[in-house]
Amino acid sequence: MAGALFLEDLAVGQVWHGGPIEMREADIVRFASEFDPQPMHIDVDAAGKGRFGGLIASGWHVAALVMRDFVDKAPFGDTPMLGLKVDDLQWRHPVRPGDVLSVTREIVDVTRSRSKPDRGVVSMRMTVANQDAVVVMSFLNLIQVPARTV
Repeated sequence: MAGALFLEDLAVGQVWHGGPIEMREADIVRFASEFDPQPMHIDVDAAGKGRFGGLIASGWHVAALVMRDFVDKAPFGDTPMLGLKVDDLQWRHPVRPGDVLSVTREIVDVTRSRSKPDRGVVSMRMTVANQDAVVVMSFLNLIQVPARTV
């Protein structure tokens, strides 16, 4: 998307889609080896004997890929944004090698700052699903967005 969107261009109910995000075994193991080295993420044999019955991706890996997809898809165009917080992060279903993830981003609130009217906060519900439409992760993301001159 070219150009930029401002607070006034955004409304509750707007939706953007992301993905596909392909989950590859080598990437799952590489990420987890560095950042979340638990057997269920890095050891195929141990993972097969564990409660998930096989290798699964670290939830942090999935979150990082969803962030990368957000940056690459640039749903707000060239708008400079600042992430303020993530609420209600849920890893709801294991993500496995071979899964292909899609992301739905929906605006659930838009609020102009009373103390700094040159900006506001957009709340977006992020829902990540696999190829079978099973929700694997969800969270609420608060993002600071510039407003047009008031």
